[in-house]
Amino acid sequence: MRYLLLLYSAPGAGPSSDSPEAAAEMQEWFAYTQKLADSGALLGGEPLHPVESATTVRIRDGETLHTDGPFAETKETLGGFYMIDVETLDEALDWAAKIPNVGYGSVEVRPIMEMPAQA
Repeated sequence: MRYLLLLYSAPGAGPSSDSPEAAAEMQEWFAYTQKLADSGALLGGEPLHPVESATTVRIRDGETLHTDGPFAETKETLGGFYMIDVETLDEALDWAAKIPNVGYGSVEVRPIMEMPAQA
């Protein structure tokens, strides 16, 4: 079954980007990603640019609206994702618990809805 591991953290949480702690954490991310790939579970994943770079698109009353920033106002923002393929939710939860930012952020584990093929 495929799952998305959605990575959230509050802006400013975790080490500052130019610190030795951030460099050390980056090595943890590389190691985590390699272990996930080596297990055969990794289907894909990417970090995202900061939430300030987002644009939300809506259509209301036939008018297309573009709004700077994310749709939802939250304390934590989506920073990236992994797509994995594992047998059980428990396996997905185990991988989520090993993500380097889980100590100051959160990981939403969401199953991907399998759609039947179109004829």
